[in-house]
Amino acid sequence: MTRLVVALGVLGLLVVLLAVGLSLNPSEVPSPLIGKPAPAFSLPRLDTSTEKLSPEALRGKVWVLNVWASWCAPCRDEIPVLMKLARSKTVPIYGLNYKDQHDQALALLKQLGDPYVASAVDADGRVGIDYGVYGVPETYVIDQAGVIRLKHIGPVTPETVEKKIAPLLKELAK
Repeated sequence: MTRLVVALGVLGLLVVLLAVGLSLNPSEVPSPLIGKPAPAFSLPRLDTSTEKLSPEALRGKVWVLNVWASWCAPCRDEIPVLMKLARSKTVPIYGLNYKDQHDQALALLKQLGDPYVASAVDADGRVGIDYGVYGVPETYVIDQAGVIRLKHIGPVTPETVEKKIAPLLKELAK
């Protein structure tokens, strides 16, 4: 009898854990970097390898870092949304071109549009590791002090801009 009660208790616990796990949104993985300084880097720019891009140079303004690659289908899907956000001049968008072929990355931006003020080349993915990139695309909102305030996993959609990014940008502009 005791064994049956223990077995039913364990089974019940497993059912509860499974139900909780299935109710979670996989695109909302909590990031330990939220509220912490954006990891430092100094990487060559995609458009001109003689110049570097670094978060330190962006201190004092709110900006968006979008991790992307030409081989990433969802990255292609989000470009029109990022183009619209860039045209609004609400926030500057910088790219982190992740583990990509230089020529293919440039060709993609030429074909679909370039929403980025500039893109840094993370050829070996080390900066992506520092940012906790699970996969591309991922997008970060970084405040004036260089602190990560939002991490969005997956493509940026109009809903993402409306419900997450725009309200945060308004809050940071205060």
